Amino acid sequence: MDPPVDGSESSTASPVTEAALVLADPEEDPAYQVFIDSLSYLPPEEVDCVREAYRFSEHAHRGQKRLSGEPYITHPLAVAGAIAEWQMDVEGVVAALLHDVMEDTRVGKSEIAERFGKPVADLVDGLSKLDKIEFQSHEEAQAENFRKMLMAMARDLRVVLIKLADRHHNLQTMAAVRADKRRRIARETLEIYAPIAGRLGLNNMFRELQDLSFKLIYPMRARVLARALKAARGNRRELLSRILDGINGRLQEANVEARVFGREKSLYSIYRKMLDKRLSFSQVLDVYGFRVLVKDVPTAYLALGALHGLYKPVPGKFKDYIAIPKPNGYQSLHTTLIGPHGTPFELQIRTEAMETVAQEGIASHWLYKDSETLGADLQQKTTKWFHSLLDLQGASGNSSEFLEHVKVDLFPHEIYVFTPKGKIIALPRGATAVDLAYAVHTDIGNHCVAAQVNFKPQPLLAELTNGDRVEIVTAADAHPNLAWLSVVRTGRARSKIRHYLKSVQHDESTALGEKMLDQELRALGVAASDLPVSSWKNVLRDSGNKLIKEVYTDIGLGFRLAGVVARRLLAREESSPPIEKQPASLVIRGTEGMAVQFAPCCQPIPGDPIIGSLWKGKGLVIHTHDCPAIRKARSVKPTKWIDVEWEPEPGKLFSVRLLVMVHNTLGALGRIATEISRSGTNIEHVNMEDKHPGMYTTLHFTVQVASRTSLARLMRSLRRIPEVVRITRDQGLTA
Repeated sequence: MDPPVDGSESSTASPVTEAALVLADPEEDPAYQVFIDSLSYLPPEEVDCVREAYRFSEHAHRGQKRLSGEPYITHPLAVAGAIAEWQMDVEGVVAALLHDVMEDTRVGKSEIAERFGKPVADLVDGLSKLDKIEFQSHEEAQAENFRKMLMAMARDLRVVLIKLADRHHNLQTMAAVRADKRRRIARETLEIYAPIAGRLGLNNMFRELQDLSFKLIYPMRARVLARALKAARGNRRELLSRILDGINGRLQEANVEARVFGREKSLYSIYRKMLDKRLSFSQVLDVYGFRVLVKDVPTAYLALGALHGLYKPVPGKFKDYIAIPKPNGYQSLHTTLIGPHGTPFELQIRTEAMETVAQEGIASHWLYKDSETLGADLQQKTTKWFHSLLDLQGASGNSSEFLEHVKVDLFPHEIYVFTPKGKIIALPRGATAVDLAYAVHTDIGNHCVAAQVNFKPQPLLAELTNGDRVEIVTAADAHPNLAWLSVVRTGRARSKIRHYLKSVQHDESTALGEKMLDQELRALGVAASDLPVSSWKNVLRDSGNKLIKEVYTDIGLGFRLAGVVARRLLAREESSPPIEKQPASLVIRGTEGMAVQFAPCCQPIPGDPIIGSLWKGKGLVIHTHDCPAIRKARSVKPTKWIDVEWEPEPGKLFSVRLLVMVHNTLGALGRIATEISRSGTNIEHVNMEDKHPGMYTTLHFTVQVASRTSLARLMRSLRRIPEVVRITRDQGLTA
């Protein structure tokens, strides 16, 4: 599935014939025999189908080798062997054997469908990359391949299991691959594939992918950490044996039948803990833990009570994942106890069935086909998650954006919050009320204005904690804020906010573009309403747009000049002499939204002489005429600038910065703030700067005013304060 990983040669095999299949005899290959023996759970006729698929794959890949020098067939055989360990059905095993034939050989989907059936062909197609499409960058290609794979996963869960087995074997056999490729593939695995395995409850696969990637990215660190872990294992052997004996003894006293064994944290999880919490290896105390497996849920709680009586539990470290399972179906009781000599250790208590789900996740559905309950709930949750990915895809602009949203969802570290009706919703740690609102419904997210957390009002962007009861307050006229994007933690919330803002910007840009074109046409002596539809034909043909509305949008977003479009509509050449009549200024309001933005450098307010500049993808950016940040740009490209006028808009407030130099006396700040408040002006921000210690202090205010007139009125009232030496409007910061 991954030619750069496998390192297969580029030679292409010929289509498979019946004669060729007869010639390929794999019976003498020990690896093949072990694989066939592992298929004892399948009926004989299905095993024969697998044999045929192997011969088909072997011939298709004949002549191809991996960089290690091995025949290429060793790779699909290893992948199929891993799939057989999960006791997947015959279609899944066959697809694993054939997963590279469409990508690396001349075999097409139709040939696979004819020989092995359409379900197998669909699986192989879902695992094949998009090698016929040209992309601008490797990152873009990877994002699109990932999007295709996830969409295939949403249709059939077997795709993800085959892909993970494929990636696992590739990581195990990368010694011959270039170091930079090894690191790139390992990072991709850590960022995407390992989290997917974790999200699906494939804990064994999750840990192995992490450790293999860690060793490929940081080989020296992995070796040093492995040596330290081995040494610690020897040093603590006596202590661990003592704890194990104590646990077994206490459970026997309580008449609890259980299997108890020690477990060790994976290398990568130890490394992450050291990195995140800035600890040395000796400071990571919970390297070792113990797992207790019991027959049923009541016994699990009984065992917990007995062991809490043996060793003291650490407050705040108990987690009940049986009552509230993780989104990936994981169930267990977790507690941290203080053992002999004050050594803390983690204890996990679960049933045998929970252990199966914990280790094999969604694969337990195939391992225990005869059980109707085991894995069924997990499969339902997994399917729901994949369907949410389809929703994300619909709201994402492109594959790279989609991949970004999915990555957010793959690193949850969940918290659990309650709705007013008692429904439990899992959210990533650090999530806000906005994340919860979008998790409930898109409309609630788009119209949320406040939140009641544990019956107390809280800001929408306040971080939620485990066990919070959250009620979302909505308003019909509310809408998402651009600032939310930097705070929300879920991919769903992020994609829905972006989708809304893009839609709003598009609509606003269309309206702005129509207004700008109308202005240009009036300057040429024509009203836009007088133009016949036929005059738009050439413009639409040249621009590649299908609708007039799309032309307006391009103008509003700065991708097309209104003057050029106007002359084209009137069948005048762009090189024709300029019209003597000067166009009237473009009239704007203070609430044009995202299509018209006010420059942060000069902060224009109504009454200021203003000028606008079109920026591609941004729309119209408004500056004051005397803004120092644009002085050079205006002289270099004068045609880029548009004269703009204000349209009165009562009730709208604008931010403006003020510099107030005062005598450094007691109470000066208080008197100035009181005067600003008395004038009915709101203070957004204030800070102090001591440029002349002992003499003067410069105060930086950001206030909200309605217009230049109200600002002048405020500045006059501040000048009357005796402590004020000088007051100026702060303009001209870098744009």
